[in-house]
Amino acid sequence: MGPVTAGVLQLLALVGALALAHIPLGSYLARVYSSQRHLRVEKWIYRGIGADPDTEMTWPAYLRGVLAFSAVGVLFLYLLQRLQGVLPGSLHFASVAPAQSFNTAVSFVTNTNWQSYYGEQTMGHVVQTAGLAVQNFVSAAVGMAVAVALVRGFGGSRTGELGNFWSDLVRGTVRILLPLAAVAAVVLVARGALQNFSGIHEVGQFTGGSQQSNGGAVASQEAIKELGTNGGGYFNANSAHPFENPTPFTNLLEIFLILVIPFSLTRTFGLMVGSVRQGYAVLATMATIWLGFVALMMWTEFAHHGPALQAAGAAMEGKEVRFGVGGSSIFAVSTTLTSTGAVDSFHSSFTGLGGGLTLLGMMLGEIAPGGVGSGLYGMLIMAVIAVFIAGLMVGRTPEYLGRKISAREMKLAAAYLLVTPALVLVFTAASMALPTPGHSMLNPGAHGFSEVLYAFTSAANNNGSAFAGLNANTDWYNTTTGLAMLLGRFLPMVFVLALAGSLAGQRPVPVSAGTLRTDKPLFTGLLVGAVLIITGLTYFPALALGPLAEGLA
Repeated sequence: MGPVTAGVLQLLALVGALALAHIPLGSYLARVYSSQRHLRVEKWIYRGIGADPDTEMTWPAYLRGVLAFSAVGVLFLYLLQRLQGVLPGSLHFASVAPAQSFNTAVSFVTNTNWQSYYGEQTMGHVVQTAGLAVQNFVSAAVGMAVAVALVRGFGGSRTGELGNFWSDLVRGTVRILLPLAAVAAVVLVARGALQNFSGIHEVGQFTGGSQQSNGGAVASQEAIKELGTNGGGYFNANSAHPFENPTPFTNLLEIFLILVIPFSLTRTFGLMVGSVRQGYAVLATMATIWLGFVALMMWTEFAHHGPALQAAGAAMEGKEVRFGVGGSSIFAVSTTLTSTGAVDSFHSSFTGLGGGLTLLGMMLGEIAPGGVGSGLYGMLIMAVIAVFIAGLMVGRTPEYLGRKISAREMKLAAAYLLVTPALVLVFTAASMALPTPGHSMLNPGAHGFSEVLYAFTSAANNNGSAFAGLNANTDWYNTTTGLAMLLGRFLPMVFVLALAGSLAGQRPVPVSAGTLRTDKPLFTGLLVGAVLIITGLTYFPALALGPLAEGLA
């Protein structure tokens, strides 16, 4: 079997598995967030945190819950790292430096999981399990909660209420993420992933020395790392490490875990607004972009121009031979079109145009299908923009799901779209203009610029993957990427929840002959075009200086 055929078969198997999971999982998610019943363990949690899960919240109250919970998470994780040197079970690792502790705490609380450290040489068992793994669950649950609040905004009726943040947070963790991650972890262990709490030991010898490694609860963290679109690896090599991702089967399983909840949430959206067809329109938009990116990535990586690539049969530099170009291409597209950040190959080694596709995937806002929760609310913001564009074309007040899109809604949607590009471009420009940050670049010219651009694109979009080649463990990059992650996570949430509150306070508008049908292929095409054109206009000059210049050289 040739490598191209193997890649196509992997893609078909993945699409089939996602299609089988879409209806049952999407329906289950809708039941979880619509249920009036609380499980016994959930009631214990509510008592412990002093929350009333039955109190309806307006958008400012919901936002206060999101921000307060996340602030406590940042503080706890920061202190845990700073105290690591005196904690038991820390493998005798020293406490983490202040700048790196801040960066890592922000990274995991914002669902980014950007790592400027060697995981197996920096974090002991306590920080990994009690700190990082916990945030992998709850940061994903926060994203789903915000998405569900926006969906309720479209389905509300002049109440202005969006549900209860604490209820949504606990249900997302207890009923969705924990059981799915437990099953996935068992499968990973069965296929060879590591799961123990052993210390540092020798794993191999070679001339002049030996190789050492430490154990850890790798499979359980790997499962939620992918399922919650987090991305932070237990080891520095991330999902290219055989302890995290042993076989081609586990590679395909991890891609499935990355995509299954974001794609299934489109059905949840359709059920909660009372029109499954609306969910299918959003799903079709996401799937079209994702499949298009996978096809382009495979083409760029299999098109072996030059004698070195011809000898290898494809662009194999930086890719695991266990997975090949096909598996690596699907993984790279899936991780950058979601806010995952896990990698099974190194994007800096991709062809110039292939590396550009990983950048563009994040620049789209990671909405195809996007992160857990963040992908859905990002795509719904784009749907509001698309409806507004269509309204301008025909001279009608735009409407979406029975809600009028007025000046207030458009200002909030525009603010959502502009905040992340502003963070990416300003921090990239500052890093290129100042003398010291440039010393962290491994490569000169267009490729070096791409390394810096990728870092801030990854941070501000809460992705977390790295281009490789950039030394980000400096005070400048730890601080600026930390700020980019904080602002890139929570400023958009402010606009999303404000938009949800505005929509929830409206009286539904009845459908008329002039209403744009947003459940038809025509709207799907309009939405795909809006996503690509708006992103292209925003980022094209920066892409022209980096991956496009390198790819066309």
